[in-house]
Amino acid sequence: MRVLGIEGTAWAASAAVHETETDATAVFTDAYLPDSGGIHPREAAEHMREAIPSVVREAREHARAGSEGEGVDAVAFSRGPGLGPCLRIVGTAARATAGTLDVPLVGVNHMLAHLEIGRHTSGFASPVCLNASGANAHLLGYHNGRYRILGETMDTGVGNAIDKFTRHVGWSHPGGPKVEERATEGQYVELPYVVKGMDFSFSGIMSAAKQAYDEGIPVEDVCFSLQEHVFGMLTEVSERALSLTGNDELVLGGGVGQNDRLQSMLREMCDQRGARFHAPEPRFLRDNAGMIAVLGAKMCAAGDTVPIGDSRVRPDFRPDEAAVTWRDGEDVAVAASGERNTQSQTHRGAEATVDLGEYARKHRAPKDYRHPALDDRLRRERTRSEARLLHDARRLGVPTPVLRDVDDRRATLTMQRVGETDLGVPGALSAARVAAVGRCLATLHGAGIVHGDPTTRNVRVRTGADGPGDDGETGPGDGSRQGPSLWLIDFGLGYHSEDVEDYAMDLHVFEQSLSGTASDPEPLLDAVEAAYRNAGDGAVVAHLQEIEGRGRYQ
Repeated sequence: MRVLGIEGTAWAASAAVHETETDATAVFTDAYLPDSGGIHPREAAEHMREAIPSVVREAREHARAGSEGEGVDAVAFSRGPGLGPCLRIVGTAARATAGTLDVPLVGVNHMLAHLEIGRHTSGFASPVCLNASGANAHLLGYHNGRYRILGETMDTGVGNAIDKFTRHVGWSHPGGPKVEERATEGQYVELPYVVKGMDFSFSGIMSAAKQAYDEGIPVEDVCFSLQEHVFGMLTEVSERALSLTGNDELVLGGGVGQNDRLQSMLREMCDQRGARFHAPEPRFLRDNAGMIAVLGAKMCAAGDTVPIGDSRVRPDFRPDEAAVTWRDGEDVAVAASGERNTQSQTHRGAEATVDLGEYARKHRAPKDYRHPALDDRLRRERTRSEARLLHDARRLGVPTPVLRDVDDRRATLTMQRVGETDLGVPGALSAARVAAVGRCLATLHGAGIVHGDPTTRNVRVRTGADGPGDDGETGPGDGSRQGPSLWLIDFGLGYHSEDVEDYAMDLHVFEQSLSGTASDPEPLLDAVEAAYRNAGDGAVVAHLQEIEGRGRYQ
C-alpha cells in the first residue's frame, strides 16, 4: 500500500508518501517561520494556503515516479488537534486529492501519529509514550482499546512554555534550539519544579525564569537551568508512568524531543531502571506528514476511513478521544514485565527503593539524569516532607506507616512495614478499596493536606480484607477491628494547601492511575467520587470535573 499523508496543524506544511511494502517514507515540508514572536494563526494559515498545494504536488510526483497511474492507494491528513484555520486548509486539500484520485480518506489524530511513529520505528510492543511538542506535553499508553492519558501538562505545552521565555528575551521563533545552544555555556541556578503525580506545570518556572533574566542573571545560566528543571520534570513523570504500569519501554515524540539534553535524560533514566528507550530520527520528531502517512496506512488497513462528506477537522481532538482500530490485545499496563513480583523483598518505585525486612527502609537514590544540585534538593525536601505528612495524616486517623527513623541527609526513611501488595496489582482493586482511598483523601483535604501522588502504586493493601462494606471499618481507611487493611504511603510530593484546585488535583491523579491500569475503571471512578462526596467537600469533585474538561490539546 502507498499512502499520501498531509500535515498542517500549525507551522509545518508537509506532505509525504509512505510505502508499506518497503517501509520507505519520503517527506516534503515547507515550514512557516514568523519574523518575530510566536506563531500567528492568520500568518500560519496564509502560509498553509500557499504551501500545501506545492508540497502535495511534490509528493504526488514522487508517488508517480516508477509507478503505473498515480501510485497512491489512500490519502491521510491531520484531523486535529491544531490551529483551526490551518487544519481546514489541510482538510480541504486532502478531500480534493482523495476525490480526484478516487481513493479512501483517513483522518489522523496528530498526537497519536507522534506516538505511533515512535512505536513503528522502535518495534516496541506497547510502550509508554512521552509527547513533548510545542502546544502539548503528555504521557500516553494504550489500555482497554484506547490511548489513555497517564499524565499531562496542567497549563501549557512544553515548547510553548519555552517560547514564552525566549519571546521575553527578544528571540525569534522557535525558541527551543536557541535555549539549547545557549545552555551549553550556562551554570545552574535554582528555579521552581512542579510535579503532581504524573502531571506537571510550567507556569511557575517560566515566570521565575523571566524574573531571573530581568534581575540580571546571565541568560546562559537561565537557559541551562530551564532545561535542567523542565526536562527533569518530564523525565521524572515518564519514570512514574513506567513504574505505575510496570512497563519497561519508553518512546519519545514531538518537536521538543529533538533536544539532546532531553533525550540524554530519558536514556539515562531508562538505563538506570533497566528499561528501553527510543527516539525516532529528527525528521519524524518534529511535525511532519511522514507520521501521518504511516499511521494512515495502519488505519486504512484496518478499514478506518472517513467519508469525504463527513471529514470535518477537530481543532481540540484529544488523543484519548480517538478510536484505536489498528491495535488489539497489547496493553501498556505490565505489558513487558508480566505481573509484578509481589513476593520480592525489594520494591522499586519511580523515586525510591524500599527494602522490606522487619521494617520498611525507603531510600531515595540519586538520579543520574538530574543535575546534582537539583537532585540533592529534591531528595532532601521530599524526605522531610514525607516524614512530616505521614505523622500529620496519622493524627487525622488516616492509615499510614509508623515512622521509626528519618535521615534527610541520606534521603532515607525507616518505617513500619505495611500491607502485602499495592493497590495496582491485578486482583487487588475493588470498589470498596478505592472508596476507602476517596475517604482518606477527603479527610486529608479537610485538614489542608495534599497527598501529591495518590496513585494505585502508593496505596498498600492487606489481602483477604476487601473494605469497609465487608469488615465493618468505620474510619477513613479500609480495614477492620484488628487494624487497617489499607494504608496510604509516599507523601513525598505532598504539601499543605487551602486551595480547592490542589485537592481536586489529588483526586485527578488517583483517577488517572485507575483509568490507565484498571480493566474496568468506570465503576471504580464512581466509587471514589461518591465516597469523597459523602466524607468531604462536594465542591472538590465539581472542580475535578472542571479540570478534566479543560482540554489541554489545542
